[in-house]
Amino acid sequence: MFAAQPWHFWLGLVLLVAGVGAVLQAVVGYVVKVTGSKHPPKHRQPPAQQ
Repeated sequence: MFAAQPWHFWLGLVLLVAGVGAVLQAVVGYVVKVTGSKHPPKHRQPPAQQ
């Protein structure tokens, strides 16, 4: 069972990186969606009426 420990270590490391990436993606996606609805980009704003 000596070979099981290195595999468990690398598997845990891969799962940790994937989990942290998923959390970061969720946070960034939420922030972009919330700020995007409050502050739309200039090219999406309706033209100013004169």
